[in-house]
Amino acid sequence: MYRNIYPSDYSVANRALLFVGFEQDFDANIRRFPYENPAYQYAIENNAFKAFRWLEERVEQLETFQLPYGILCKLEWLVENDFLFIRQIAAHPDLCFVPIIALTEHDTLEHQQSVLRDRNVDDCYSEPVDWDKLEARLEFLNQFKPKVLEHTIRLKQECYQLKLPLEKRIFDVVGASLGIVLSSWIWLPVMIAIWLESTGPVIYKSKRVGFGYQVIDFLKFRSMYVDSDQHLHQVKHLNQYNASDNGKDSVFVKISQDPRITRVGKFIRKYSLDELPQLLNVLRGDMSLVGNRPLPLYEAELLTKDAWIARFLAPAGITGLWQVSKRKEPKMSANDRAMLDVQYSKTGYSVLNDLKIAWLTFGSFVQKEDV
Repeated sequence: MYRNIYPSDYSVANRALLFVGFEQDFDANIRRFPYENPAYQYAIENNAFKAFRWLEERVEQLETFQLPYGILCKLEWLVENDFLFIRQIAAHPDLCFVPIIALTEHDTLEHQQSVLRDRNVDDCYSEPVDWDKLEARLEFLNQFKPKVLEHTIRLKQECYQLKLPLEKRIFDVVGASLGIVLSSWIWLPVMIAIWLESTGPVIYKSKRVGFGYQVIDFLKFRSMYVDSDQHLHQVKHLNQYNASDNGKDSVFVKISQDPRITRVGKFIRKYSLDELPQLLNVLRGDMSLVGNRPLPLYEAELLTKDAWIARFLAPAGITGLWQVSKRKEPKMSANDRAMLDVQYSKTGYSVLNDLKIAWLTFGSFVQKEDV
């Protein structure tokens, strides 16, 4: 059920604005923006995941619910991430009502604006542009965009979930069901072993970022002591990706000889048994058997390169191109891993390609590294 989101008060105090894809000196392109006026609530984000989370936080709590007044994006930035950010906003049941304006360094033509509107961008202006002009447009869009969309949504409510091709979804349901049946004999012994060794839940649930920045409840058999996440900073210097990324703190984390792992955890990780509960994620529809690995929130926030954003165009998966490729190159860098995810996203996720990756995955079940 959709909330009544028609703004009843257009005072300056209610105008929360998000600027996406700009540098910190965005006011050079938006002339006379009153950025020093504390009455304007605004944020500048170049990271698509952080930008989407900033928007979601404003509509997640019913008692504090308030739609942002507008989103202003750099057109070149949107093109780089294939308009994924815009598509996610359009698919959200609340954020779809927020006006979106793009700014570009090039001249805008009428046919370009028409194309952008088909991509759910409400308007486009050439830089530099006066803030008064943008504000007048936002005022208009805030009054009329919700009224236009509400009728459409009542006719066909858009489901804010991962939408897979039918043949891939059938492949996932059949494969996950078969996997649960064939592995059912090992579930109970693993659960008992985890319960006997250390206190805490047998199945570990964490927030992960999957397709289109959707945050899912990711399931695994618990292989670490309780509250291990809070001690990650103590072992980050052991991250294997740091060495392959010239000693810099890497986006991805893979700890060798991690002291947070239990004895049972080492065993189930070695044989990939800790991944079995993700078959439930697949049946639930928030993951696929084959795709790009869903990332912890702290990793997704660090994926700031435009070239990496396309990895979120593919569904989250238990296995994928990166997992089967690391056998040939176990010390690959974070950039190499991200580009493999991008490659899978751009080549399309056909059932034939997924079958090939799934077959190669059987040779990767037993891990040679203690991570």
